[in-house]
Amino acid sequence: MIDLKDITKTYHMGTQSLTVLKGISLSIDQGEYVAIVGPSGSGKSTLMNIIGCLDTLDTGSYSLDGTDVSAMSDDDLARVRSRHIGFVFQQFNLLPRTSAVKQVALPLMYQGVNRAERTHRAEEMLRKVGLGERMHHKPDELSGGQQQRVAIARALVVNPSLILADEPTGNLDSTSGSEILALFDSLHDQGITIVTVTHSNEVAEHTRRTVLLRDGLVTSDQRHNGVGNGNGNGNGKGKSVSVHQAAQPAAVSE
Repeated sequence: MIDLKDITKTYHMGTQSLTVLKGISLSIDQGEYVAIVGPSGSGKSTLMNIIGCLDTLDTGSYSLDGTDVSAMSDDDLARVRSRHIGFVFQQFNLLPRTSAVKQVALPLMYQGVNRAERTHRAEEMLRKVGLGERMHHKPDELSGGQQQRVAIARALVVNPSLILADEPTGNLDSTSGSEILALFDSLHDQGITIVTVTHSNEVAEHTRRTVLLRDGLVTSDQRHNGVGNGNGNGNGKGKSVSVHQAAQPAAVSE
């Protein structure tokens, strides 16, 4: 599903240049549950933005679900994001005076789905994440864990081929965080591809594969069973992975 080859990314600030990614090659199969981890400045957020078509690469190539997105225009990348990728953020990013059902229906409006259909699909998705009794509540009437469930339902309502999660439990207490991780385990068991960027060992341990970034390079790529109850029905589970890296240039701090 995700095929990155020799990806580099440099940001230019006046006369200075900051090389963040230094030749990353990484493949993720459909149905995998992957954590991208690393210290601050390792390049993991930049890599997540490129995978999510929120930023563009400088050199290399990126194929998403069989389509080369490396040289797409901003409009084409926006269409890829809206139809193929669901985003879950640490900050929830919910509209303050909007009910849960309208929050979840919003991506469908951008796709041109009629009001009745998008409301039906939003209500169904909220039931699936356990918020059938809260679908008409606004964010300030929901707990942090419930708000994150709304964000997850919003990500899922477009039937994406990929879920990208950026520190999905970072703003939650331990109980709510555990509930969200259990929900991700359930989504993985259904064959949904999930890639999460995290500093949390607990989040990484729930995944089935951990990719470690340091100084803009993949330094470790390991599969493990995870701590969730799921069996991991994704097509990628259990396969060996080959990670090829370009020779590392002089270190540049992110």
